[in-house]
Amino acid sequence: MKKTREAAALPHEPTFCDVLRARNIVRQYLPETPIVQSRAISKLLDCDFYLKLENLQPVGAFKVRGGINLMSSLSEEQRRRGIIAASTGNHGQSLAYAGHLFDSRVVIVAPRNSNPFKVESMRELGADVVLHGRDFDEARSTAERMAVEKKYRYVHHANEPLLIAGVATETLEILERIPDVDIIIAPIGGGSGASGACIVAKTMNPKIEVVGVQAEKAPAVYLSWKNKTPMSTEESATFAEGLATRVAFELPLQILTRLIDEIVLVSEEELQAAILLLFEKVHQVAEGAGAASTAAAVQMRSRIRGKKVAAILSGGNLEKVIADKLLRGISDEKSNLG
Repeated sequence: MKKTREAAALPHEPTFCDVLRARNIVRQYLPETPIVQSRAISKLLDCDFYLKLENLQPVGAFKVRGGINLMSSLSEEQRRRGIIAASTGNHGQSLAYAGHLFDSRVVIVAPRNSNPFKVESMRELGADVVLHGRDFDEARSTAERMAVEKKYRYVHHANEPLLIAGVATETLEILERIPDVDIIIAPIGGGSGASGACIVAKTMNPKIEVVGVQAEKAPAVYLSWKNKTPMSTEESATFAEGLATRVAFELPLQILTRLIDEIVLVSEEELQAAILLLFEKVHQVAEGAGAASTAAAVQMRSRIRGKKVAAILSGGNLEKVIADKLLRGISDEKSNLG
């Protein structure tokens, strides 16, 4: 692992007022997603356990909120010329969906091994998808170069105040529904969702704890938060592509360093177990990143006992090969019992 250089010109931090403005935009295009209490998981963890079902968004993930908020702010000239971004899928789907709404050209650079379901979805929404690089960070470098060459508006997946303000509206909906929540748990890939959760929660009630979750095999933000400086890792080997980044990005890290209460790491086995738990007990499909908050809650069960907990199920775009593997495990287990 190594330190990363700080950005030359960091965008301003979004404010709570920015989130309120974003809500007025986002609600014009997206319905409010459900917040459900799982009695089964509440009983398992001895707490009041709620899930924010962002897997039910039109593209199956929370990031569409940020895409719409950002796209709405662009000029006609910017939309005509086009935007470009790097994505393992959900960020790209978000921008592709927003581009379709606002009639803007969208180019997405995705790693060669990207979730084919997400790649197909981006293309169906009208985005031009370029497959390049072994992981997200190599795709990002290509997108940054193409933005300069083609004069596209580059949309960073984390260092974008409008994206953070947009996705923060999910936490605003949580607190409007459950104002006395004790703990909010959010997954961390680039960090936009967790930093947005911090802005809203700490403004509305500073006593609310915000806990972020990273994969053990992609811990760049956790290490950066712990060491109070941006750091990177040599690889991000998690199957949960929404968590798979090798670097910590400056704007969300700046917010998280100041506001988040804790960041925990979960194993690949814990993520897989959480996907199955949500499928069996809540009847919801979660991708690896979407199940991360539940995995963290299970890991933290002694600490959250008796608390009111809201976990953000950030996405449901589970890759078919992973779903098949997990479901085969259930089938084999039942066969052995029989």
